[in-house]
Amino acid sequence: MNNYLLIDFGSTYTKLTAVDLNAEAILGTAKSYTTVETDIMTGYEAALAELKATLAAKGRPDLEFDRKLACSSAAGGLKMVAIGLVQELTAEAAKRAALGAGARVLQVFDHDLTRRDIEKIAALKPDMLLLAGGTDGGNQTCILHNAKRLAEAKLPVPIVVAGNKSAMDDIDDLFKEAELIYSMSDNVMPKLNVLNVDPAREEIREIFMQRITHAKGIHTATGMIDDILMPTPAAVLKAAELLSKGTDLEDGIGTLVMVDIGGATTDVYSICDGEPTQPGVTQKGLEEPFAKRTVEGDLGMRYSALSLKEAAGSKRIRAYLKDDLADVDAACRHRSLQPDMIPQSPEERHMDEAIAKAAVALSVERHAGCLESYYSPMGVVISQLGKDLGNAAAFIGTGGVLVASENPKAILQEGLYDQETPTSLRPKSPAFKLDQDYILSAMGLLSQDHPDTALRIMKRHIVTL
Repeated sequence: MNNYLLIDFGSTYTKLTAVDLNAEAILGTAKSYTTVETDIMTGYEAALAELKATLAAKGRPDLEFDRKLACSSAAGGLKMVAIGLVQELTAEAAKRAALGAGARVLQVFDHDLTRRDIEKIAALKPDMLLLAGGTDGGNQTCILHNAKRLAEAKLPVPIVVAGNKSAMDDIDDLFKEAELIYSMSDNVMPKLNVLNVDPAREEIREIFMQRITHAKGIHTATGMIDDILMPTPAAVLKAAELLSKGTDLEDGIGTLVMVDIGGATTDVYSICDGEPTQPGVTQKGLEEPFAKRTVEGDLGMRYSALSLKEAAGSKRIRAYLKDDLADVDAACRHRSLQPDMIPQSPEERHMDEAIAKAAVALSVERHAGCLESYYSPMGVVISQLGKDLGNAAAFIGTGGVLVASENPKAILQEGLYDQETPTSLRPKSPAFKLDQDYILSAMGLLSQDHPDTALRIMKRHIVTL
């Protein structure tokens, strides 16, 4: 026997997936509301009871699991603050490293930290700080100043230092003397406009496993499972990379964009180089990661429904509904106050779908690159900032609202290129696919041990719309 139980302690729901490795098959899935306010294991046990009932109905009532692996975005997920030298360069590189590690970045600080900045950081109550600044051999003054500020503040959170290597010894001495919790990683931007986020991303994941899960009470689950390996968004990113690129033995599906519509946030992932596809366009700004994640904390279906309404506007959501009299304000307020709400009527389902369309449209627009034009002595010059997603082969949707919808493709189509905003480099003609069984985070976990199996399962279960 070789059976895995894969667990996602999500911000809204705890989701379980049982996998038979020998058959390369999903035996069953289940979910229950994440009970982080009381005991996270209550929701887990409820989901497990549902899963066992499913397995019993399939003739496997006494199934044992050889491995139980988990990821988590419960209790607000992994919340981080990023600090760098220049907003568009090392501060942005630090932000991307944090996002790639599955974090929600609360705020990014640049240049020299002030006392007021330190007070803001303390008030944000992050789970972790990422301190960057300067290319290797470049500016040391700023990162050393910021390290001194942090040493004086003695904030009780882990710090990952990933800046100018020439300043590392001095920062090491400062933080040791201040008795801070910290670790050193490679510079997130060793050369100008060159990203190196993977070492910092891995260091963040290690600290999440060792410390953050305990701080959030998720450690109560460790007696029942083998490991909490990573934040949920990191597991989804890992699955997306695997699905796109494949393995030595199994082909992937090619470049892709993926939207994860959740109760608190909408996350967008792109797996492609994103280089300019239009003739005469030049790339501008910081190098883009091949595997990129952005998270929109104001675009959620439940906890963030009111901020989503503010970002999109009630008029836009009513236009999706084709109902000028719909009370969008009341609907979004109800969802924010009742995050475990499940639509019961056609009207509630239509409102959910309209809110989801707004979330997809705004989140993909923010994630995608854009074109800028300016005049030069040689005439008009067009530059690209960010990634060109126009040639993405697949557009994948995941999240409860998509699975429950009778027409998930219509929701995802709101993220496509629009001739009315031609400077936004969104996907043009991808194949639409749906994670109908909520397996992406589970397959990200499974890929740690069995990438080929995880890939083959995804290719079977992520359906074309």
